[in-house]
Amino acid sequence: MTDVHAPPHAGPPTPPRARRSPVRRAPVVPTWVAKSVMAVTGLVFTAFVVVHMVGNLKVFSGAATFNGYAAWLRSLLEPLVPHEGVLWALRVVLALCLVAHLWCSVLLVRRSRSSAGPHRRRLSAGSFGARSMLVTGVVLLLFVVFHILDMTTGTPPVAPSSYVPGSAHANLVGSLARPWVAAFYGVTMLLLAVHIAHGVRTAAGDLGVTGVRSRAGIAVIGGIAAVAVLLGNAAIPVAVQMGWLT
Repeated sequence: MTDVHAPPHAGPPTPPRARRSPVRRAPVVPTWVAKSVMAVTGLVFTAFVVVHMVGNLKVFSGAATFNGYAAWLRSLLEPLVPHEGVLWALRVVLALCLVAHLWCSVLLVRRSRSSAGPHRRRLSAGSFGARSMLVTGVVLLLFVVFHILDMTTGTPPVAPSSYVPGSAHANLVGSLARPWVAAFYGVTMLLLAVHIAHGVRTAAGDLGVTGVRSRAGIAVIGGIAAVAVLLGNAAIPVAVQMGWLT
């Protein structure tokens, strides 16, 4: 006699299904591409700040020379290109490089933290320059915004009340005559030097330079550029504060 309460025969137990490991999709922008973009844009910025520093040193030649240099930048390649055409082209290129540099830096930082996990070691990089790249980069970005509002657009209260459009020498001296601006300028140049020195050395590796002598030579060039930018640009606020530039 069959027990009506007995469960029906279900057959042999079904083996558990093997769990499939999640398929990792390839990133939209490979890491090597992001590093290469950062390297190229970083070298563009390094070349720009060196040339910009050389131009800034003309302030020691007097107001006429410095104002003439500023006017020459606005009229460069006229009448082949419109007035300020070269200057605006340079600004567009630098703006695009800045966006690409920032976007790739954020992307690489997020990937680095994700791969390291929650138990990553803090300050594991081998040098102060490597550990401080994110901090110095943020400060430099803030300085760029401040510098544009101060020297280019003359936007108050960032720019001094004495700002006069087109008077490059007077605006530079008037801005750096404020002690807090001179101090901010000097500290930023120090951080910029650190950023350049480490950035040029890192860019060499990211762009495929593998030779020991080649990388050492590039590191020396980056160090020279960093020191030159620091001493050249920092000399201007010091001279203004000491009364040598008026």
